[in-house]
Amino acid sequence: MMRTTEQLTRIFGQEAATRVSTARLLVVGAGGIGCELLKDLSMSGFQHIEAVDLDTIDLSNLNRQFLFQRRHIKRPKSEVAVQAIRDFNPGIDAHARQANIKEPIFDVDWFSQFDLVLNALDNLDARRHVNTMCLAAHVPLIESGTAGYLGQVTAIKGGETECFECHPKPVERKTFPICTIRSTPSAPIHCIVWAKNYLFAQLFGERQDDEDMTAEEDAENMEELKQLREESMALAKLTEAMGSPEFARVVFEKVFSGDIARLLSMPDMWKHRQPPTQLDYDELESAALGSDFDPTSPGTHTAMSLTDAFVLFKYTAGRLAQRLDSDGQGGSISFDKDDEDALNFVAATASLRSYVFGIDQTSIFETKAMAGNIIPAIATTNAVVAGMMVTQAIMVVSEQMSRCHTAYVSYNSKRSRSVLSEPLATPNPTCAVCRRRYLTLRVADLSRTTLGDVVDYLHMLAETENNLYLGEDISIVEGSRILYDLDFEDNMEKSMEELDLGRGRMITVTREDLDDVENVAATVPVVLSIAGPRVEDGGQPLDLDIEGFGLVPEFAPLPPPTIDEAAPSGDQLHFADDDVAVVVDDSDGDEGLATLNHAENVNDISDELAKRKLSDIGIRGESPVKRRAVATDDETTISE
Repeated sequence: MMRTTEQLTRIFGQEAATRVSTARLLVVGAGGIGCELLKDLSMSGFQHIEAVDLDTIDLSNLNRQFLFQRRHIKRPKSEVAVQAIRDFNPGIDAHARQANIKEPIFDVDWFSQFDLVLNALDNLDARRHVNTMCLAAHVPLIESGTAGYLGQVTAIKGGETECFECHPKPVERKTFPICTIRSTPSAPIHCIVWAKNYLFAQLFGERQDDEDMTAEEDAENMEELKQLREESMALAKLTEAMGSPEFARVVFEKVFSGDIARLLSMPDMWKHRQPPTQLDYDELESAALGSDFDPTSPGTHTAMSLTDAFVLFKYTAGRLAQRLDSDGQGGSISFDKDDEDALNFVAATASLRSYVFGIDQTSIFETKAMAGNIIPAIATTNAVVAGMMVTQAIMVVSEQMSRCHTAYVSYNSKRSRSVLSEPLATPNPTCAVCRRRYLTLRVADLSRTTLGDVVDYLHMLAETENNLYLGEDISIVEGSRILYDLDFEDNMEKSMEELDLGRGRMITVTREDLDDVENVAATVPVVLSIAGPRVEDGGQPLDLDIEGFGLVPEFAPLPPPTIDEAAPSGDQLHFADDDVAVVVDDSDGDEGLATLNHAENVNDISDELAKRKLSDIGIRGESPVKRRAVATDDETTISE
């Protein structure tokens, strides 16, 4: 790595090169972006890397996740990826974990050991969780994402930049790499992507030449090798059964019984989620005998029952196998949402999988809409984004945060540049996630310490230099669960253990009485991350202790009421579909929203927050501003 160090020194300076070689990094996700990122980090001078990913390698990953080979199928992604970067850089200190990053063991202490966290995740829930944990641990985060030809990278540091949740995100994307949905689906779209991009493609798509799957036959790999051989035989059996009366049965028993049994054999995977349920082919076939469901003309706007989905699966599997057989050896069928057999097969298998994992059902019509909008993962976009992440990482660990930026990848043949950037934005002063004082609550004995002890300790701090300015009237919540306020003291005598407030949990403490409060900190809720005791020099741990006061950033006073809050009752900002900002007024007066009422276009608006809101949804520049009066009970009015 001597040459890499010399290059870093020339570009970023000697101090930056030293910090890069000693920094401890956490990479969350070892899939499309993660593979490229781990490779780039290992070849850029970073020597201490830990990778976490729950998934195992699937055949469909091999076209874009280049650290994986066919012999690695069914092995943990994180382990294979880390072994690959060790091969690139034999001296690297790299470790892998196959785990869910949301597990309680990955608490604030665990995150605090790293100098930087890099997200290579593809689902919002996990990204939000990592964002919160980095804020709580006071560790900077590099956030990333891709969708087809689009990509984005930004740096996040509590108190200095916007966090991941400073602005609302869509509830769910329709872009899902298949690697994330093989084992733990949690939404209908996961089942649809699995049915379309995995099962349909494997059974009826373009065939790939079989290759031997080999692994080192030592004690550590024997179980993995056994599973690889069993999977190879199962796939061969499916191919042999194509076109036979038993085809539907062997497919069903593999993916809805055998594969589910394999997942159930890994109890650690189901510690914090509902385990799947195996389906029985013979039971469903018996139930189908009394069904009047017609698979030749299934209803498209209602969700199928389990039996109906089974009947449609059998029918479409036979139809597609017959079509494939008639094409001759080597033929294939590409998924087309307008191909009735293909669509109904995907809808039926997605429905069956939803029953297996206890997920809400979707109709054939809804399946068609979702399957037709799935954006493929593109290896080039992943590579570009990973490269930008490494550049940002070097600047963050070398304490050159001011040089970081938010970068976007956006392919457009009419634009000369595909990568655009802008300065990092400051935190949203009203963000419900980063406008918090994150501290660590250390508890020596969860079974003995009560919630009342915690409340008393918080009140005691008011007499010390670590005064949190919470006052006497406080509330304590965990997520949406109310634990304590002045009118609810039922939990005061309960232990932290009884309340399920263990390591990795977070509780939020808020001052209820804000009248005449002059100290800005008093208006900012306190989030306490529960952790184990800290014992130093063989001493006895304190029963209760709170750490991290010196790491809490300074908070500016809340801005004056926004245009929405300052408007009279009924005045709202309405975002129209035709790129027009509309001031909706259902009051009798003309006051309120003055900066918008008298503006002819968005450029004329003086209120920067209003401009920001409009810009976030694509209304900017010369977009006109109009005024419209509506009735108070008009249900079509939309408030921002």
